[in-house]
Amino acid sequence: MSDSGARIEVRNLTKKFGGFTAVDDLSFVVEPGRITGFLGPNGAGKTTTLRMLLDLISATSGTATIDGQDYRDIADPTGTVGAALEATNFHPGRSGRDHLRVIAAAAGIPDSRVDELLELTGIPAAARKRAGQYSMGMRQRLALAAALLGDPRVLILDEPANGLDPEGIRWLRGFLRHLAEQGKTILVSSHLLQEIEHTVDDVVIIANGRLVSSGTVAELRGTPKAIVRTSDNDALIGALQVAAVSSAEQADGTLLVETDDLRLIGDVALRAGLPIWQLESRQADLESLFFALTEGTNRNLGLEGSAA
Repeated sequence: MSDSGARIEVRNLTKKFGGFTAVDDLSFVVEPGRITGFLGPNGAGKTTTLRMLLDLISATSGTATIDGQDYRDIADPTGTVGAALEATNFHPGRSGRDHLRVIAAAAGIPDSRVDELLELTGIPAAARKRAGQYSMGMRQRLALAAALLGDPRVLILDEPANGLDPEGIRWLRGFLRHLAEQGKTILVSSHLLQEIEHTVDDVVIIANGRLVSSGTVAELRGTPKAIVRTSDNDALIGALQVAAVSSAEQADGTLLVETDDLRLIGDVALRAGLPIWQLESRQADLESLFFALTEGTNRNLGLEGSAA
């Protein structure tokens, strides 16, 4: 089977439960070989969208396809899509290894693949332990192992960092990057941008079931800038203008300069005979941007799970 991923396309997707709209005319694309963060506050419609993508619930209108097909029409679903929508669907009395063996047997996958994934996800020592005794972090790793049994081209994960400690989050980041480098398509949902900010390549942000922003992490951060503090703002603004660099004075008396080339700023100030008291790069705080984009009353909060 090829390691190349498959494109996910969501087009004008809508899901209504009676008078409640969980997902509202949502469109976005997830490209192969990249990790896409699917972000939004709790109740934004993320889980409902993933369930429609996996044909666990039907859309009211619109489409959600994987490699141009509805999930139900995929000839080899196990080898195409791996999903972990929750880390609690384990028989509490069954060991982690046996849980994976049951899933593998149903899909015609050999036990050797089970042992391989127990090693890859870092839980071989707990394999014989009953899943009911697993910590939340261990359950997340077991759910990830189950999703990967068929070596799928697409991986869909709902809140995979939930319950992981900082070391576990760092491990997850490296593991997902390794899979993306193999060409796999990875879609990761989360309501915590901070946990996956350094994991993803692309971001899709929704609120109240609607798209509010999408693009690469770099695009969302915007153009890097610099903060400068000097003795004569007007003089430095003029000197930077000569160097074709725009700048403006801020309320706190610093200059916001439209470049992150700190050496250039320092050279300009030196030629102008101006002291530099502060000089540092400044990029958009993605967490602040996320909250700004999704702030306000979340009409879906507490409703999505019960509705879906």
